Parts: sequence; C-alpha cells; structure tokens
Amino acid sequence: MALQLGDEAPNFTADSTDGEITLYDYLGDSWGVLFSHPKDFTPVCTTELGEVARLKGEFDKRKTKVLGVSVDPVSSHKDWVGDIKDATGQALNYPLLGDPDRKIAGLYGMIHPNADNSLTVRSVFVIGPDKKVKLTITYPASTGRNFEEILRVLDSLQLAANYSVSTPVNWKEGDDVIIAPAIPDDEARAKFPKGFRTVKKYLRYTPQPNR
Repeated sequence: MALQLGDEAPNFTADSTDGEITLYDYLGDSWGVLFSHPKDFTPVCTTELGEVARLKGEFDKRKTKVLGVSVDPVSSHKDWVGDIKDATGQALNYPLLGDPDRKIAGLYGMIHPNADNSLTVRSVFVIGPDKKVKLTITYPASTGRNFEEILRVLDSLQLAANYSVSTPVNWKEGDDVIIAPAIPDDEARAKFPKGFRTVKKYLRYTPQPNR
C-alpha cells in the first residue's frame, strides 16, 4: 500500500553526493522534503534540481532539509552536477541520493508501473520532525514541480503544527488563517490576541499568528 498521511516515513541508509546518509540521522529534529527524479541527465530534472538549489536558503529558514533521489547511481549524479550548474547557474548544495537497487523507490512507492515500470515518478514527501508523512504529491515525469508551492505548503503545515490553525484557499504567507472549529470563542480570544472575525460559527479568520 502507498504511504499515506500520518504514516511513519520509512528510514533508510543510502549513498549520496554528500556521502552515506541515514534519513533519520540526517533530518534530526528538522522537517524534511524528499523528492524523486526519473533519471539523470534529463531536461526537466535538471531544471528542478537547480531551482531547489536556488531556494535552499528558503528551506533553511523553515528548518527543512531537502534530499533528492533517483534510480541512477551516485557516480552518475556526480557527473550530472556540472550540467546542472551550467544549465541553471546553481551549484548543487544538498544531497542527491543514489538508488540503483530501487530500495528507496520501493519503500516510498515512487515507481508507478502503469506510468513507467522502471523509473521513478516525480514524488514529493514532506516529513515532519516526528518522522511522520505530512504531505505527498505525485507529478508525471513530463511535468516539472512548483517548488514555490512546496514552500507555501511547508508554511501552512508549520502554522498548523504550532498554532491550531488551518489555511484557506489560495493562502500565502502573511494572509489571514482559520482558527480550528474545536476552539471555543473564549479560548480563541486568549489564544489569538490579534482578534478574529467570524464569517460563520465554524469559520473564523485571524491574522497569521507568527507575524
């Protein structure tokens, strides 16, 4: 069965462009983003890896460590690194895992046989500090991911974890958030000193609490 939200993210040890990595040790008490690539030296993957390198400072701000993975070996990854920098202007600044035996792909359900029976699809897994899966997204090989959206989701997940709020449609950093319906108004007034506005008794907006 595919990994579902709330499942424990499978631990593993694998070689990477930064040496051997054990997932749980690498993440420590940080959040994590594990994302897979169909194959080295492919055009869409090259653009994605460069974009994540460009955004690494944004992931760092969110105490989030990133890890790429593909079914090719690390020796191939190291040859690819120069192409990524040439094509995108960004040097790889995070580990890229090798998975030639498909171990990680199998643990995380990254191979979808009806799409391709040997290459990984573009999977994204956000892993919380508790090592539980908080988000899964799967793209086809032909579609590059929007990593700005993944940062937006991280912001939402971290707000939900820390403040008992959720985020409405099209929310972005700085917008109002929604107070959990289980919190009564009296408690909400104490918990959210910036105040709130009630649209329905189950829909109450408050300014983003960590700004």
